[in-house]
Amino acid sequence: MSVRNLSALFAPRSVAVIGASNQANTVGHLVMRNLLSGGFGGPIMPVNPKYQAVGGVLAYADVASLPVAPDLAIVCSPPDSVPMAVAELGDRGTKACIVMTEGLSRAREAGGRSLQQATLDAARRHMVRVLGPNSVGLLVPALGLNASFSHQPALPGKAAFISQSGALCTAVLDWAKGRGIGFSHFVSLGDKADVDFGDAVDYLGAQPDVRAVLLYIETLTDARKFMSAARSAARNKPVIVIKSGRGEEGARAAASHTGNLAGTDSIHDIAFKRAGMLRVYSLEELFSAVETIAHTRRPMRGERLAILTNGGGIGVMAVDELSDRGGTLAKLSPETLARLHTVVPASTVVANPLNIGGSAPGERYTAALEVLLDSHDVDAVLVMHAPSAFSSPSDIARKVIDVARARRTASIFTCWVGQASVTEARGLFAEAQIPTFSTPDEGVQGFMHMVDYRRNQDMLMETPPSLPSEFTANTNSARTIVDLAIERGHLIMSEPEAKAVFAAYGIPTVETHIAHTAEEAEDVARRMNGPVALKILSRDITHKSDVGGVVLDLDHPETVRKAAEDMIGRVTATFPGARLEGFTVQRMARRPGAHELIVGATTDPIFGPVILFGQGGTAVEIIRDRSVALPPLNMALAHDMLERTRVFRLLEGYRDKPAADIESICVTLIQVAQMMIDIPEIVELEINPLFADSRGVLAVDARVRLEPGKTKGPHRLAIRPYPKQLEETFTMTDGRAVVLRPIRPEDEPKHHEFVSRLTAEDVRFRFFGLVKELPHDQMARLTQIDYAREMAFVAQLDEGGARQTLGVVRAVTDPDNETTEFSVVVRSDLKGSGLGKALMKKIIRYCQERRTKAMVGQVLRDNRRMLKFCEGLGFERIGIVDDDVVELKLDLAKVNLNAT
Repeated sequence: MSVRNLSALFAPRSVAVIGASNQANTVGHLVMRNLLSGGFGGPIMPVNPKYQAVGGVLAYADVASLPVAPDLAIVCSPPDSVPMAVAELGDRGTKACIVMTEGLSRAREAGGRSLQQATLDAARRHMVRVLGPNSVGLLVPALGLNASFSHQPALPGKAAFISQSGALCTAVLDWAKGRGIGFSHFVSLGDKADVDFGDAVDYLGAQPDVRAVLLYIETLTDARKFMSAARSAARNKPVIVIKSGRGEEGARAAASHTGNLAGTDSIHDIAFKRAGMLRVYSLEELFSAVETIAHTRRPMRGERLAILTNGGGIGVMAVDELSDRGGTLAKLSPETLARLHTVVPASTVVANPLNIGGSAPGERYTAALEVLLDSHDVDAVLVMHAPSAFSSPSDIARKVIDVARARRTASIFTCWVGQASVTEARGLFAEAQIPTFSTPDEGVQGFMHMVDYRRNQDMLMETPPSLPSEFTANTNSARTIVDLAIERGHLIMSEPEAKAVFAAYGIPTVETHIAHTAEEAEDVARRMNGPVALKILSRDITHKSDVGGVVLDLDHPETVRKAAEDMIGRVTATFPGARLEGFTVQRMARRPGAHELIVGATTDPIFGPVILFGQGGTAVEIIRDRSVALPPLNMALAHDMLERTRVFRLLEGYRDKPAADIESICVTLIQVAQMMIDIPEIVELEINPLFADSRGVLAVDARVRLEPGKTKGPHRLAIRPYPKQLEETFTMTDGRAVVLRPIRPEDEPKHHEFVSRLTAEDVRFRFFGLVKELPHDQMARLTQIDYAREMAFVAQLDEGGARQTLGVVRAVTDPDNETTEFSVVVRSDLKGSGLGKALMKKIIRYCQERRTKAMVGQVLRDNRRMLKFCEGLGFERIGIVDDDVVELKLDLAKVNLNAT
């Protein structure tokens, strides 16, 4: 659904309990007890015709008897009463319900409709939001709201916890209270019939009092909504997730290596990374990570860790853990080593880790720490201390804190090993908001949390390079080939058919022909006039080499015929049930020394199309060197796929072997991703092997599986792709033609140039202040947009091969699609060219097609030209903000662009 009416759920002013009870150990009794003891400031109204009062509070016989319409109702009555209760609450004006009753999906009405569906139907008539059913409830400590049947209240805090598991909710509350961990919100989603992870993350991620969002996920449903909400939230605050069910047992049986290699957990993992979230694997790690990330003053500049310790053993343990986790131990330069020699005893071995001695005083810690923080070799420092009879752990902690306060941008992690004697020191670090840990393993884990978080944020904010050469897919040709294959019943496409589709997308392929008999294979080989490879043609055989269905390096036509006759005998004996259609004869690919790679795609039931890359060949499933990604891809994301495999080190070149053409491999991944976007009937494909060397790539073997009737368009994708269909050309009054198109991440460099060419007045009118230059993270937010919830159109001019951005219009829409906020700016020398009006009309038409109700915006009062321009388009002034800002509104249902 959306975030509509979720304020009534998370910030209600009044609460009713349907099924409230005085009977001990019932849900209705526990909910009333928790509500009354929580300190909620609004009315609490029990509803149960059996009681005059519940918990000492006047009870009401039914919903109609309530003195006021409750913002929030908690339903804990028997299953067959829930749909009617929700309907009555909707009639009364209630906007949110927590349904704690379980079993609604299994129980059915006389007509066969499930009670859960009946509840949802009743809720949707009145836009009532439903948390649950089978929900433990909701806690908002800042409001004194304990709308749950948990045995423990929640302490106040700044992290929102959203869980799918009710049992885990009660366990976490118990666990967190014992450790003094608090929450801003604590949410049990239950069966997620209405409010799901996407809705909750969307709402809580936008709340200023929520410092971090923590998720426990078992299953996801609406991947598009979840990814959109998570990407939006992760730009503003940490989103940390535990995903259970990591095993491969749930992977689908597939018709290719790709489907088996792209395990469900690896797909979830890359989805979390793509959205800028951090994944952890235990509750301890979850809360440790949020404290670390929230307390670190800014993202680290890199990943090189220096370790400062008073004990060699704990320093070595930290190095071992860092190595096991793939971290980077900083290599200290001669200059840094020389400076360290001046602050440590002469007997000290100066290295990383740096052991400054068991009896090291606070001053020695301070001096060494400052040298390390000054060094360009170091991005973060893990300061460690083991108790000693010659020094005070607390005094040393205070010295470290003084350094941290003086260097507020430094990345410092602390690990005071021990228990009783270091408790005070850890408390001092916690009070100073410096990440602190009790073991070397935990200290390194905390550092790696920051490393992984920074990597994911970089992926979220990264400006990808443009394609080395723009490729234009012949989509119509590929579409025709696919449609013809479906018409013929070829749901597993023949190799020539598959290669023809790949060729239409610009992927180099090996010449391949079909022969139905051994004699035809001989004739084809004679026409090809050169060494060929012969393969069995059968849609029943996935891996041809496993059944003796591949013979290579056949130099003579007669040899080809003999190999074909022998192949029929081998395959028939090995796989007697296979339907044999003939052979494929392909030109032998002579690429000595080329790497054998696999590029594939499969369709995940949750996230839709998934792209796979790795080391290929016949042993691909044994090697299992692969990475996955969600489309759409760009060069940066494709390159990241390569870097996450072991084979990438080989592709970079070694000894006397030159590097492979990395760009060509990345382009191939992008082409495959675009193919999966454009042609939804392709549910699985594979190129194995894809030869790659310094000359480029070559698809040697190809396989495509089709599924007719798949949903057309991009809706099956977890991330909405670039909407190329929105591109158009506009001619300015001076006769020059410009392209109006959706903005892309690759536009950031040109956007910097565009902003730099605006006049000071235009900058003030657009950004409401003087801005000399926008930093990368802010520019990334403007160019790397989520097309599912916002849109920006740029006007670009191509003159002499050089592209220029001339203007941009933007609309950011609320999750309910009620209102969208616009902004527009055109380069200062183009006023009067008609470009500004063309951009505004384009964004208005786009919002009308999305059925957005209203467009709003704010304009400085002295920007009279803009005010007149907007009013000419139909905007009305609806208010004044801060004396110098005018608020405008356009009713999109009423505006007629043809009349403006």
